[in-house]
Amino acid sequence: MASFAPNLVAASQGYELILADGASKILDRLARGDFEDHSLFHLRYRAAQLSLVQGFDQLLSPGVVFFEPFPYQVETAQVVLRRFRGRALLCDEVGLGKTIEAGLVLKEYLLRGLVRKVLVLTPPGLVAQWQEEMDSKFGIPLVTHEDPVFEKRGVQAWAHFDRVIASWHTARTGENASAILGQRYDMVIVDEAHHLKSRSTTTWQFINQLDKKFILLLTATPVQNNLEELFNLITLLKPGQLKTSRSFKKDFVTRGSPRLPKNRALLRELLFDVMVRNTRSQVGLSLPRRRATTVKVALSAPEREVYEAVSDFVRREHPKVGHGQRGLNRFILQTLQMEMGSSTFAVAPTLETMSANLYNSPEHRQELARLAAMARSVKDSAKTRALLKLLRASREKALVFTKYLATLNHLSGALDREGIHYVVYHGSLSAAAKDEAIARFEKERQVLLCTEAAGEGRNLQFCNTMVNYDLPWNPMRIEQRVGRIHRIGQPREVYIFNLSAEGTVEDYILWLLDSKINMFELVIGEIDMILGHLADERDFPEIITDLWVRAGSPEEMHQEIERLGEEMVQAKAAYRHTEELDELVFGQDYRTTD
Repeated sequence: MASFAPNLVAASQGYELILADGASKILDRLARGDFEDHSLFHLRYRAAQLSLVQGFDQLLSPGVVFFEPFPYQVETAQVVLRRFRGRALLCDEVGLGKTIEAGLVLKEYLLRGLVRKVLVLTPPGLVAQWQEEMDSKFGIPLVTHEDPVFEKRGVQAWAHFDRVIASWHTARTGENASAILGQRYDMVIVDEAHHLKSRSTTTWQFINQLDKKFILLLTATPVQNNLEELFNLITLLKPGQLKTSRSFKKDFVTRGSPRLPKNRALLRELLFDVMVRNTRSQVGLSLPRRRATTVKVALSAPEREVYEAVSDFVRREHPKVGHGQRGLNRFILQTLQMEMGSSTFAVAPTLETMSANLYNSPEHRQELARLAAMARSVKDSAKTRALLKLLRASREKALVFTKYLATLNHLSGALDREGIHYVVYHGSLSAAAKDEAIARFEKERQVLLCTEAAGEGRNLQFCNTMVNYDLPWNPMRIEQRVGRIHRIGQPREVYIFNLSAEGTVEDYILWLLDSKINMFELVIGEIDMILGHLADERDFPEIITDLWVRAGSPEEMHQEIERLGEEMVQAKAAYRHTEELDELVFGQDYRTTD
């Protein structure tokens, strides 16, 4: 819908010209049957409606986005636009949709022509998620710093593209930082803003130097250690709002207790000008219980042989290669290992493509061709047999997730042979085909075979069962899958089945997430907060890959995963402590009611 904005302006101008023609000309056109195109008429009619909207008491964005926002999210956007004038700290509790609120504000400004140049900054692991959500929910395309069209222009791309999303690490370093600081941005959005808690960090100083008109900082935990962190965040938004650091400590921090505020009434009054914090208790967020079950699967001998062979290749080559080369690189090796965790049917096409890549050495191409032939020779799947057993045992509707289209195609054939009624859903389908797939699933099919794209922004609460045929290495992706059916409006308990092949990377990940931090009992969004408390700032899949490559035996891998698990337990405890601190500081005081 964002692309309609210029057309609406033009249509509005045309509408005024029609009025200027005078009644006689309009009657002449009616007599000749010279009618306007139906779609153009509605476009002009909509433009006329928009031209009557003044101020932000009535928002335009909720009517043009591709989902229905909750009332508190719309109210938050109104507060940011009307009272905060586009500079705000969004501190909703985890799972309430700060991204949605930021998207509504951005969409509103874009529709009204008040924003053109946009910069979104996130942790590295959230760049793709933000890009997907802004496009699929709001119709706001953002180019990432890794997109080929962006990389092709080099450092000049920051000036060329008007809507960019990047990680802080990329934006704040070297030539990128210089190029970005040379731009004037209408809107800057920073996610996980608690990482800006110290003014001495490079990231805080970089954000502070940005030339920006509007800025949104998003964090569920604005105070993690002491109240000075809150002062630093507010200073980025509205310098001087809390005066100086020295006066802030004197006026609002209890001596000897840097986490305990004093003069709460005055502090609340000052924060009311920049901060919104909705809580689950305020908005009445209530979700049914969810139950997760791990289904252990023993790979067949041929599957195990291929898995071990591909894993040996990945372990041997990963330490030798870098990130960006055109032949073997760390990303493609990680992809191979992930595909192997899904099915031999997923990994075989990639191995074949790599074996034909002339950037790879003749020796590598020969070995890759051998591995591809091994994968192609496997005709059966232990996980598929386990899936069919699950589906036969229940008449409930079920979402079956896989990351890879080749695996989805294999499962389609298996369900056909078994006589199980299903429909497929993946990102390559047209909008109409996706609508039809969801409708057929609701009315007449037992199974929705789907990739990660399935049901984004759709109402799937008529289903309460999902199966992870394969497991994303990024826990936030797992959470997104669960969120398709475990969401507000779901009336029944939700059942999650995770298929896990013994001795695979996914087996270790599932043990780590389920046994160590009880991921499937967390509120949607909390896993991101826990990972954010890890000392290691790398993407979680990268951490796992390095552990897998270093481990020389199953025993070593178990030890490494156990060590990472203890770090995650500590990270979860640190997050819970921060949660308690924020409740102590803010309580129920900063809701959206104006």
